[in-house]
Amino acid sequence: MAGRKHSVFLLCITLAALLSPAARAEPGITDNQILLGQSAAFTGPTAPLGIQFSLGAKVYLDKINSKGGVYGRRIEIRALDDQYDPDLALKNTVQLIEKDRVFGLFGYVGSPTSKAVIPLVSKAKIPFFAPMSGNGSLRTPFNRLIFNIRASHRDEIEFLLTQLMTMGLKNLAVFYQDDAYGRTGLAGIEEKLREKGGRLLVATPVQKNSTDVSEAVAAILPLRPDAVLLVSTYNSSAALIKALRAQSYRGQFYSMSFIGSQALLSTLGTEGAGVVISQIVPFPWQVSRPVVGEYQKAFAQSGIQTLDFSSLEGFIAAKVLVEGLRRAGLNPTREKFIRALETIRHDNYDVGGFGIQFSATNHEGSKFIDMTAISRDGKFLN
Repeated sequence: MAGRKHSVFLLCITLAALLSPAARAEPGITDNQILLGQSAAFTGPTAPLGIQFSLGAKVYLDKINSKGGVYGRRIEIRALDDQYDPDLALKNTVQLIEKDRVFGLFGYVGSPTSKAVIPLVSKAKIPFFAPMSGNGSLRTPFNRLIFNIRASHRDEIEFLLTQLMTMGLKNLAVFYQDDAYGRTGLAGIEEKLREKGGRLLVATPVQKNSTDVSEAVAAILPLRPDAVLLVSTYNSSAALIKALRAQSYRGQFYSMSFIGSQALLSTLGTEGAGVVISQIVPFPWQVSRPVVGEYQKAFAQSGIQTLDFSSLEGFIAAKVLVEGLRRAGLNPTREKFIRALETIRHDNYDVGGFGIQFSATNHEGSKFIDMTAISRDGKFLN
């Protein structure tokens, strides 16, 4: 009889353990932590994007963690450097999913790296939140694991070409990075130009991270286009702008947001006067929206004086992430988190003047686009 009672007691202990929150928790969830994974560029020419995005996210998460986190769990991000290299991003993602067993993936930087890991994301059924990419492959076909905060490349291209056509600048050249980002950007420009009646005089590629722009200059300069559209990162774009200006090209330069605005400004200085850049977040230096004021205050309290478009993007992404975790409840699972994010709408959540809306069939959270330019004294104008 005593042995039977002992067996029943052990069975009860086992069942209690199996049914406890800790035992049922998803990967990356403990009683006091939610662990996320990030693979991004922290070294190399694209590093300013990864560093600033991560800084913005960290400042916001530090603020939340200082108040006890979400239901008593601190949110931590395990970040690995991929140098904007798809192969390294794959390697990092395998480690984050299989070895580190993170709850979700957050803030990947770039189209080539994000595209490379989507098969792993789908296989692991792990949320892929706020990639710093507007690539169409992260939107179509719809993948319920992927949640986009930034507007798409298509949205940015539509915005820029509308501005150009309105000013009568219809004869264009495209300088594009020879990777997934640049090629999809070029394809989008070609499509929109056909719709709007513009003329593409030449499209010239540059190797990723290269500043050798001699072939591009030779192709663009004789044609004297009204404007050059830049679908590349800041280092090669700055080299092209300097080279064309040195040979008396006086046309306009227009760029998408992924260029790395602050890094471009720092590289060009006053030589960047007149360069126009589309942005997918509000202007970080004007408190015209509450989220910008919140961002500025948090940075000031953290002792950080430098503001940046990319760090604001990271700040906003982290804020929406936290809201999703709160809605997922006391015992979050990946599935609960996905469903919770899908309940975020304009009418029930205010990021602070920056609209975010998801649904069960649409994870394109924002279509916000703004335009900035570099002034003669080397500052951003809005």
